Amino acid sequence: MTVVHDPDDARIRYRQLTALLAAGLQVTYAAPFEATRRRPPEGVTAVELPRAAGRQRLSAVSAARRVLHRLGPQHDLALLHDPELLLAVPGLGRRRPPLVVWDVHEDTAAALRMKSWLPRAVRPVTGAAVRAAERWAEGRCRLLLAEEGYRGRFRLEHPVVPNSVPVPDTEPVPPGADRVVYLGRITRARGALEMIELGRRLGPEVRLELIGPADGDVSGRIARAHAEGALTHHGFVPNRQALRLLPGALAGLALLHDEPNYAVSRPTKVMEYMACGVPVVTTPNPAAADLVGRYRSGTVVPFDDVDAAETAIRNLRADATRRALLGSAGWRAARADLDWRADGQRFAELIREWCHPA
Repeated sequence: MTVVHDPDDARIRYRQLTALLAAGLQVTYAAPFEATRRRPPEGVTAVELPRAAGRQRLSAVSAARRVLHRLGPQHDLALLHDPELLLAVPGLGRRRPPLVVWDVHEDTAAALRMKSWLPRAVRPVTGAAVRAAERWAEGRCRLLLAEEGYRGRFRLEHPVVPNSVPVPDTEPVPPGADRVVYLGRITRARGALEMIELGRRLGPEVRLELIGPADGDVSGRIARAHAEGALTHHGFVPNRQALRLLPGALAGLALLHDEPNYAVSRPTKVMEYMACGVPVVTTPNPAAADLVGRYRSGTVVPFDDVDAAETAIRNLRADATRRALLGSAGWRAARADLDWRADGQRFAELIREWCHPA
């Protein structure tokens, strides 16, 4: 169940659902298909939910609660992807309840500090409420963590299924010299304004391609930069199709700002660049810098420094041998340590074990 995420969210649809179906499990997927104009995936029973956006969340959570209480007793397990959906859990035990699992794949309290729709004055209080909800959830749900770094937020031990990525069996084409890519949601905190400036500086020799939806406060600037030819904005592209746009790129960008929510969460985009043999240019958030440094798969540049990012890209463009080495190292590392095929099998086994304990 989700009311916050796009139904085509890569972790939910293209990883977890795929793993569950491959394991022969029957799946009902409750999500905002109509609100996002997405088609339900094949092989699942689709249930429509409204989408929660900004401050308009209560009606979506109320609808999700009704669905959970109506359909929950027909299922062995309910996997919740939004902390808001914890509000739908109380009272579920009146009939045969499903086991409730909360998939924790971000630091929600830290993320709330970055939400423009949430008044600054209430962000500390909201963060404290989220921490209280996490403690409450530990006593009433199973928790599944997407990062080892999330363990410290909780009192008990919980299994970790990393947010790893699909990795090609064969090494992708070597990095080229005329294209830089970004994959993911486009926001200020994820470097939107820096990438617009970078696109203007790199063109026309190097084209910057942004793949993903843009938040409202930057969408106008992205559209203007696209119209001016400073960059190419593809908009939302389903994950499997988006990954096909990465191989052969000169570099993949992860210019995230210095925010607590990014400190321990490994950026999926960095792992996707590595899996596709694309050198990474990232800011020094610890989780991203660790990936790049440990596997020697890219370059780390300072926060908010377009000059440094431009220099890193131009240096890569001038050195085909280094590009190839970084891209190859990234792909080999992803094959060894970051492949969803291994993690997805473990995820499906864990869900099956929780559904039918010995």
